[in-house]
Amino acid sequence: MPQSPAKNFPLIAAIDLGSNSFHMLLAKADHGEIRILERLGDKVQLAAGIDEQRQLSEEAMQRGLDCLKRFAQLIQGLPPGAVRIVGTNALREARNRAEFIRRAEAILCHPVEVISGREEARLIYLGVSHSIADTAGKRLVVDIGGGSTEFIIGQRFEPLLRESLQMGCVSYTQRHFRDGKITPARFAQAYTAARLELMSIEQGLQRLGWQETVGASGTIRAVGLAIQGAGLGNGEVNAEGLAWLKRRVLKLGEVDKIDFDGVKPDRRAIFPAGLAILEAIFDALGLTQMHHSEGALREGVLNDLLGRHQHEDVRERTLGALMERCHVDMEQAARVEAKALSALEQVAAAWNLQEDWHRELLSWAARVHEVGLDIAHYQYHKHGAYLIEHSDLAGFSRQDQSMLALLVRGHRRNIPQEKFAELREDGDSLVRLCILLRFAILFHHIRGTQEMPKVKLVASERSLELVFPADWLEANPLTKADFELEAQWLARVGYSLSAR
Repeated sequence: MPQSPAKNFPLIAAIDLGSNSFHMLLAKADHGEIRILERLGDKVQLAAGIDEQRQLSEEAMQRGLDCLKRFAQLIQGLPPGAVRIVGTNALREARNRAEFIRRAEAILCHPVEVISGREEARLIYLGVSHSIADTAGKRLVVDIGGGSTEFIIGQRFEPLLRESLQMGCVSYTQRHFRDGKITPARFAQAYTAARLELMSIEQGLQRLGWQETVGASGTIRAVGLAIQGAGLGNGEVNAEGLAWLKRRVLKLGEVDKIDFDGVKPDRRAIFPAGLAILEAIFDALGLTQMHHSEGALREGVLNDLLGRHQHEDVRERTLGALMERCHVDMEQAARVEAKALSALEQVAAAWNLQEDWHRELLSWAARVHEVGLDIAHYQYHKHGAYLIEHSDLAGFSRQDQSMLALLVRGHRRNIPQEKFAELREDGDSLVRLCILLRFAILFHHIRGTQEMPKVKLVASERSLELVFPADWLEANPLTKADFELEAQWLARVGYSLSAR
């Protein structure tokens, strides 16, 4: 029976490295509920530091790292698994994100994940749905971020459709209002750019339909409060209030003159861009009003973290659906998974593979290593790797998907050792997991039609010895030939394999 996360982790934390702001929540997990203890946030505007070559400037990096130093003090001493840190659009876009992530991880002592737009949408929906009344019918959730805007239609706690568009209040400010001047022509350009982005998704959203519209993020909250300050609403965004606000902003002509109730000084510069995007959304989707939710990405990350420790891990469901879609032989996948995990137990200490993620990654790879067969048998390991790396897999970060894809890519023939090293500094751990996966697959080459013996694995730094029962290999020449050929493949990556 799984232990409650409250027992495993008295405190849990979520950090959201957004394109506009960095946010952190520190919480206590109590009887399956989340009680927020601390909220921290800072306008870092990471997206403003990305140049035309998609390089993140040192100045922007430093703003982010200075913020993270403050966050780090609150999570000091929290164990692995109790903290989840996610990066969004600015880090998706930045070509030199690895440098920032390396420095951020050195400060925080926990891994940083860069998540896809659709994974961000899923987590936003989770955060919103845990923060508002659980009503019947479908709801549309919109979150305008610094670099991207997410749209989700869902019912209760389940997202039905997730979309992410490349438009945000920081990136549009850089493009249309960089010098702080607001003119009707510039506002119209920002509005039109947003309408063009929306064209790709508006029909799909309308086709599914919704009964309630909810907005998350600071932009929608600020617009709602400004409308309320003018006496045109009660904190929600409505069409009449938007029209009034647009007229006022254009009349002011400069961001420095913006002084609406609810719009903090550090939001003034990005307010016109956010307003233009929001007006485009209202017009494209025929909205009349949008209520605000306090819950968003970071609340979703916390709830997702809580779910993982209660064994309600969305990643399990995601892989199950992928396997079904790709017509994976479930019995063979289960055999390979069981053998890979039993092999891991035997060599974990010798090969330093004792962390939770080692077991998780090996388990996932064993389950999905044959997804590429749904495309073609020829080079199916490469087809499978491509599918896993480029699919929207709910619950997985880009790093997770890249590592999983590489294990699938390397499960037969050549092991792409240099790619493992690029992905992680300790690339050796990935190579070793790949070797264990390959062993389990070769061991079950006969696909369940033959009773297989117990095998002892003995590992040292760069070698693996397989000890079969006496004379078993001689009586089974296919398995013997498999492992003789495997020894040649492993020699290419500096490992020796012997089977006796």
